[in-house]
Amino acid sequence: MKGRFVLLPGLWTGAWGWEPVTCGLRRRGHHVRPITLSGLAAPDTDVSAVGLQTHVDDVLSVLETEELGDVIVVGHSYSGIVAGQVADRAPDRVAHTVFVEAFLPHDGRSMLHAFPERQRAEELRLIADNHGRWPAPDSAIVADGQDLSPRQAQWLAERFVGHPGRTIAEPAVLTRPLAHQRATYVVCAMEHFGGRVSADVSAMRAAPNWTFHTLDTGHWPMISAPDPLVALLTGIAAQRR
Repeated sequence: MKGRFVLLPGLWTGAWGWEPVTCGLRRRGHHVRPITLSGLAAPDTDVSAVGLQTHVDDVLSVLETEELGDVIVVGHSYSGIVAGQVADRAPDRVAHTVFVEAFLPHDGRSMLHAFPERQRAEELRLIADNHGRWPAPDSAIVADGQDLSPRQAQWLAERFVGHPGRTIAEPAVLTRPLAHQRATYVVCAMEHFGGRVSADVSAMRAAPNWTFHTLDTGHWPMISAPDPLVALLTGIAAQRR
């Protein structure tokens, strides 16, 4: 079965981050729409008005204006919070949500709430000191233990854009429990010591409409393991029919 995929990039990246997966899915005959979220196309734009709801609205607008339905929304990292809210807001258009090594949305909580309180305060200060953007890491940090070659890490780091800070500091809004969504979580094994994932992700294993898969790679599987990720997404498209 051919799927309709909407791909949402994670922190500091745009649609370009999905290029290997976009090409792989299209070669298999799938319809693929990668999206660059507001404030992430260029490093010098004003992001003072870009909040979490802005990014949710970005995706909802694409679904509506391009008349996309029966879609599989794939969110990586930060964009899991966006993807889950889009599915919550547009259940008539979103058939399935895929969280790729992603943060999960929780009503009334921000992405930064996944961090200890002291670190959260430090990150907020860092955002304030950087004109409202969360600075991107350098290539050494990106590559550390993440199954990336030096060239791949450099390719990522050179294209990173400081992430709009409000989007990771503002709370998500859900109208129904996340466990009620039809979803898949993709664990990237190298990101977790001893195979342990966060408690909120583990809790979803009990949700009847959720499935879990593991890729033996790091945090950026669309770069380090695009072919296995393409195969996994193709399988999800086939199995949900």
